[in-house]
Amino acid sequence: MEMTSPDPTVALTLDPVDRWMIYSRLQDLSVPCACDCGQPLRVAALSPTAVLQIWSVVRSVTLPREAAIAALETCWKMTVTV
Repeated sequence: MEMTSPDPTVALTLDPVDRWMIYSRLQDLSVPCACDCGQPLRVAALSPTAVLQIWSVVRSVTLPREAAIAALETCWKMTVTV
């Protein structure tokens, strides 16, 4: 029995402006992706690092400003104990 790997390509349906911003940033990070006019952004999640980069870029572009502020305020209030 031959095992096959799942396809690491994911299609992300985004607002057209957000799609191009995300595409450009992922290109800067060398994450394989393709973006055709009127089509979803296709990204290749080939490693855990790529998955984290994709998540981070998409979140930074699509997260509402108020939610980003709340997340940063929560981080500032955290106490780290070693």
